[in-house]
Amino acid sequence: MRLLQHNNDGEFSLTKDFVSSEIPEYAILSHTWGPEAEEVTYRDLIDGTGKNKAGYEKIRLCGELARRDRLGYFWVDTCCINKANYAELQYALNSMFRWYRKATRCYVYLSDVLSPPLGINAESNAQAWDSEFWQSRWFTRGWTLQELLAPRSVEFFSREGLRLGNKNELKQHIQGITSIPTAALEGAPLSLFSVDERFSWMERRQTTLEVDRVYSMLGILDIKMPLLKDTEAATAFGRLREAIDKREKCVQDLRLTDPCHDKKRIEDTKGGLLEGSYRWIIDNSEFKQWRNNQISPLLWIKGDPGKGKTMLLCGIIKELSKMAFDEAFLSYFFCQATDSRINNATSILRGLIYMLVDQKPSLVSYIQKKYDHSGKELFEDTNAWFALSEIFTDILLDPVLDGTYLIIDGLDECVTGLSQLLDLIIQTSSVPFRVKWVVSSRNWPVIGERLMNASQNLSLELNAESVSAAVNIFIQHKVLDLAQRKKYNNKIQDAVLDHLSLNANGTFLWVALVCHDLEKIPRWAILTRIHDFPPGLDALYDRMMNQIRDSSYIDLCYRILALIAIVYRPVTLSELASLVNIHEDISDDIESLQEIIDFCGSFLAVRKDAIYFVHQSAKDYLFSKAVNEIFPSGKEGTHRDIFLRSLEVMPRTLRRDVYSLSAPGFSIDQFKQPDLDPLAAARYSCLYWIDHLVDSNTCDGEEAYRFLQAHLLHWLEALGWMGKVSEGIRAILSLEAYILVSSLLI
Repeated sequence: MRLLQHNNDGEFSLTKDFVSSEIPEYAILSHTWGPEAEEVTYRDLIDGTGKNKAGYEKIRLCGELARRDRLGYFWVDTCCINKANYAELQYALNSMFRWYRKATRCYVYLSDVLSPPLGINAESNAQAWDSEFWQSRWFTRGWTLQELLAPRSVEFFSREGLRLGNKNELKQHIQGITSIPTAALEGAPLSLFSVDERFSWMERRQTTLEVDRVYSMLGILDIKMPLLKDTEAATAFGRLREAIDKREKCVQDLRLTDPCHDKKRIEDTKGGLLEGSYRWIIDNSEFKQWRNNQISPLLWIKGDPGKGKTMLLCGIIKELSKMAFDEAFLSYFFCQATDSRINNATSILRGLIYMLVDQKPSLVSYIQKKYDHSGKELFEDTNAWFALSEIFTDILLDPVLDGTYLIIDGLDECVTGLSQLLDLIIQTSSVPFRVKWVVSSRNWPVIGERLMNASQNLSLELNAESVSAAVNIFIQHKVLDLAQRKKYNNKIQDAVLDHLSLNANGTFLWVALVCHDLEKIPRWAILTRIHDFPPGLDALYDRMMNQIRDSSYIDLCYRILALIAIVYRPVTLSELASLVNIHEDISDDIESLQEIIDFCGSFLAVRKDAIYFVHQSAKDYLFSKAVNEIFPSGKEGTHRDIFLRSLEVMPRTLRRDVYSLSAPGFSIDQFKQPDLDPLAAARYSCLYWIDHLVDSNTCDGEEAYRFLQAHLLHWLEALGWMGKVSEGIRAILSLEAYILVSSLLI
């Protein structure tokens, strides 16, 4: 980027071409071009000519305003770009929006607005100025649209150089003239507005060349395009639309989960994000040192199960998202060991890249070339990690990312690829990357060995006093909520508060589990039952298991817990009913199914019809302390049960034209899933029945063969409606390999 700089003699001259990391603070001019012969060009400044041109006055005005604002540099499009240099012109067209966004000040020169809004005759001039402002040519030109939207600070000046107001002060006028939403004018990310809506902002604007309408939209749509030849101008908009469609398809295939939705689910499941439970870390000296980059750009938050690491990171995300950084990006991921979609290094990278691309869509260019060649397989095949880590590294080196915050919760829940992930985190937390990392995990030696010397460590056990104070705030919040809903008197409320405060041991999860059980106890029994809840997570889990053992539903509870511990993703209530053979009379009764889940103590939680372990420590407890009870035939036996049950479920559901559309070739994009989905109970089975067969380690190839012989096309149709045909193909290849190996072992 080349700028103008004031000289000692009061004139100005062009600077060198700065690279992104060197660019100083600068002002920028927005204006409408007059006749081309009157504008001062790059060549004019090089040759020392152009002072007699009419356009020189607005350049001089921009320089004076920049000097007034103590800015030594300024930029004007007529003369700072060497348009004779093809490569420079192409780079400038794709960088213009960013240059306006990065400007410290943007001065809009309205050459056709003559009347100042204030002065001796302010009242008589107000109506005339208002009319001239509304009719200014500046609001009709294509290039000035991005010059209105991109800068943080926009000030308007009349032809005489008198200030008319800034974008905020004139917001109502501008909104009325342009019909652009106020949020966009106030600086909301343009990605929040649909592509069609952004196109609509250009409808009443003109450009000298038709192809300039496309170029002037590149930054607003955050997309890059090469310069088009004159013969390609007629198809420019078609090319732009094609590029947008390709980008959207690439991002759609990249998206495995939306971490924003995962964060909201986690917060809702845990009763909401309570500021008092995380505020301490924002004021913590170690956190401040990390934020100010005084020690290391990598912060590792470590602590025992239930200490609130996840909600702590939710709080950090909330606080970082408030900070008004011009070009800072925030991307995060919540790893969950019990869900095979989000418990591996490749999925974590997909989530982090997805969030970055969602905020800055032009970053998809780092993915597009490989995606155009490989399609969705780029993100899913055996080489996905290597391809994605290379893409991720390139993205983080992009100069558009002046600063990036990356957050991963639950490194200890990364089941596959943890070592590779740790190497990548350490690599990208060093020069030349401008990245700050926050990661959390339990106190695992395998993680500590890698991160201890490469990161700044924040131990929750060493901050026990702060954690305990945060837990006490959480206790007060939970007890007050219980007291209001259960109508506790002061004596009951104080008894519950005292017991929780004395036994919580700085563990949020223990408090949450006890409060969950207290909801089921009648008010009159609280004083006698409150002491039934022992301190410590394991002791509490022991109590929950004893309750299951003493219940009339022990066998059903064991089967449900075994299934939830084994499945590759959280199952829905209807899927659970089909897989554990719950009585048909209640298989469609959501309330009854929820009651059955409640029989399983507080090990499980239901969120939006999906069943999760309340915490990873609950699953760990079952595998370490109750494995023989819930897996009497071993984990392989449970896998085989799910496989066989799936072979019963699918034939009852799958058939030709399962949605009764009677329209061959019906596009899935036109399809709206009915409220009563015939595939609801069989969706999990369709996706994972082969995986369960393989993990059962038994020779059941004949059952699989009989199912495929009768229902192969029906199964593929169901996968098609689910958008999972590629997963089905991989499953068949896995089945083929499994049967081949099994036959060799016989």
